[in-house]
Amino acid sequence: MKITSQNIFAHELIGIVAEVTESKDPSLKNIHGEIVYETKNMLFLKVNNEMKMIPKKITKLILKLPDNIQCLINGSNLIGRPENRIQRLK
Repeated sequence: MKITSQNIFAHELIGIVAEVTESKDPSLKNIHGEIVYETKNMLFLKVNNEMKMIPKKITKLILKLPDNIQCLINGSNLIGRPENRIQRLK
């Protein structure tokens, strides 16, 4: 299934390029990198050969999907284990 902004929550996020556009923590704003790992409450972005931990709850992200599609995601909608995200959609 092709990744689109309508079905992004049903897909794996690892490998997608993300940019933090808003955050309650000012030090996280404008961080841009590839998602390399995901836990229940955190995204791990590879930024210039460095790992940055991004809390899902306090951020808004732009995800760059294949075909150069960009979608704005409220990080709090991603909270939960990645494997359980599909169950919440049903």
